[in-house]
Amino acid sequence: MKPLKEFTIPFVGLKVGKHHFEYKIKQAFFEHFEYEDFNDVDINIDVAFEKKTTLLELHFKIFGWVNVNCDLTNEPYNQTVENEFDLVVKFGDEFNDEYEDILIIPHGTYEINIQQYIYELTILGVPIKRVHPGVEDGTLDSDILKKLEELSPKLKENKEQEEEIDPRWNTLKKLLTDK
Repeated sequence: MKPLKEFTIPFVGLKVGKHHFEYKIKQAFFEHFEYEDFNDVDINIDVAFEKKTTLLELHFKIFGWVNVNCDLTNEPYNQTVENEFDLVVKFGDEFNDEYEDILIIPHGTYEINIQQYIYELTILGVPIKRVHPGVEDGTLDSDILKKLEELSPKLKENKEQEEEIDPRWNTLKKLLTDK
């Protein structure tokens, strides 16, 4: 996959110290990754970049919303997304991204691309089960919800259940109350 230039940070020209980068993510970003679960996207990313003499520290903070379909009703809604992540970039003999929060890049490298970290942070910030807020509070009026309610099993009243129990078990119930 071709890296997007706007997410490449050329750290060689930066002074030692703290730097701040801001990004705005739209649907085109996820189309680049061929990810099709989101209908629309509006996410802001703040990256606090600290250059030290022997390593780089990055603190990602994302916030915004993604428009997804509800898992129960398939109705689209805006799901808020918030996530944070710290990354330490060290210099070594060869590229190594085995560790979750440590990235080792070769000594001669002069830039770092952060698009993969932004992509993963956004995907992981969305809940696994996506439920429309209207389903939770009962305000969503949907044909699918009506059909689910119609087809759901109905609980019987306690009196009806007692009548259906085999009378031989009633003697055993007395044993429980005689203690």
